[in-house]
Amino acid sequence: MVTIAIIGRPNVGKSTLFNRLVGKKLALVDDRPGVTRDRRNGDARLLDIEFEIIDTAGLEEAAADSLEGRMRQQTETAIDEADLSLFMVDAKSGLTPQDSFFCEVLRRKNKPVVLVSNKAEAKNSSAGFYDAYTLGLGEPVPISAEHGEGMGDLRDAIVAALGEAAFADPVEAEEDVFARDPDVTILAPGEGDDEEEEPIELYDATKPLRIAIVGRPNAGKSTLINRFLGEERLLTGPEAGITRDSISVEWEWRGRRIKMFDTAGMRRKAKVQEKLERLSVADALRAIRFAEVVVVVFDSTIPFERQDLTLADLIMREGRAPVIAFNKWDLIEDRQEVLADLREKTERLLPQARGIRAVPVSGETGDGLDRLMQAITETHETWNKRISTAKLNQWLAKVTGHHPPPAVAGRRVNIKYMTQVKSRPPTFVLSVSRPEALGASYTRYLTNGLREAFKLGGVPIRLNLRKTDNPFAGRAKKYT
Repeated sequence: MVTIAIIGRPNVGKSTLFNRLVGKKLALVDDRPGVTRDRRNGDARLLDIEFEIIDTAGLEEAAADSLEGRMRQQTETAIDEADLSLFMVDAKSGLTPQDSFFCEVLRRKNKPVVLVSNKAEAKNSSAGFYDAYTLGLGEPVPISAEHGEGMGDLRDAIVAALGEAAFADPVEAEEDVFARDPDVTILAPGEGDDEEEEPIELYDATKPLRIAIVGRPNAGKSTLINRFLGEERLLTGPEAGITRDSISVEWEWRGRRIKMFDTAGMRRKAKVQEKLERLSVADALRAIRFAEVVVVVFDSTIPFERQDLTLADLIMREGRAPVIAFNKWDLIEDRQEVLADLREKTERLLPQARGIRAVPVSGETGDGLDRLMQAITETHETWNKRISTAKLNQWLAKVTGHHPPPAVAGRRVNIKYMTQVKSRPPTFVLSVSRPEALGASYTRYLTNGLREAFKLGGVPIRLNLRKTDNPFAGRAKKYT
């Protein structure tokens, strides 16, 4: 499959075209220039051709050590990786000196280029369209990325530039749909009777793994992923809030394919005022729901801020498998004392995630990354764990005998049996005579017992209550 990069100065509509080609609103779009900072890859389709598309940051003239300069380096890397570049100009506002400058940059790369004149549907855009001829990149293709006009002409231009390579075999895309489960659900009589116990299979350690990296701004998330990849794939720097889009990268660890999502730093909801930051946070939340394991990156120098705890709780409620990474460990001096303090606070401040795996790491030096990946795979295995009905009911008889459910209104709650109906996360159904009378404290007692007895530490556990059928209900009482 060929790779195509969308190149151009800020605010010419690159991300809008990217979203149209991939068929989803993956890239953030806003009226202000410079929204996109990292390069984003996606599987695109244009009529009868399929290809990989790269959205890039707007090209700007700036010093190499500035944020804009680092963004430009990311864009030039995308040009080098791509088989073809779509050089976008704005027909509505016309050519600028930036367009001419970066046209020369593309020309020096000596790679195929298709000149795209966007916003051609606007009034008075014809002058800007004809100005594009002066760039010397051939005939411009007039399109409207927002309204989908000119897509057929764009397809013909791509095929003309790439030839038969444009018709390479497509790559099957992954589905990113997850269902959210409640913590405890009371099922009506007969509801859920069609749920069958899944066959217990051994954990497959070779299957691809989806991981999301989340945390507060400037916790070192992008630096951590770059260290995993061994290259400067994601834009980093001392500035807080550099990452805006949720960017996915793929690599291998011990022969296993890993798809990792970098996300924007998430501040407290009350502090999120701008529309762009709200979009970034919403994008990060989608990445959490798409992932299987979510790594919460804590800043070791200022850990356990309120937002850190909120994120960990959100991941548990969403049913994802959480892992904590105490980043910037290279800045800690008295490591043994700090580590003991972090462990105590983890157990005390995150009781809902009892047994969660937490690993000190350094994205700057790479220390602890192998241990972090080991913790991720162990958590993923726990999240996929299946327990047989026989073992569950043996355990249930023991714990209910030791601590029977409380009597309510003089009547004792009768617990019949328990079975696991699904994993990811482990979800159990408890058959009870009166679900409404089984208090939250007793369900918490059962949940904690499950976690301890079957080594389900650090992952969400769902416990659904189902009312058992009473064969004598509705019958008149007979006296003898």
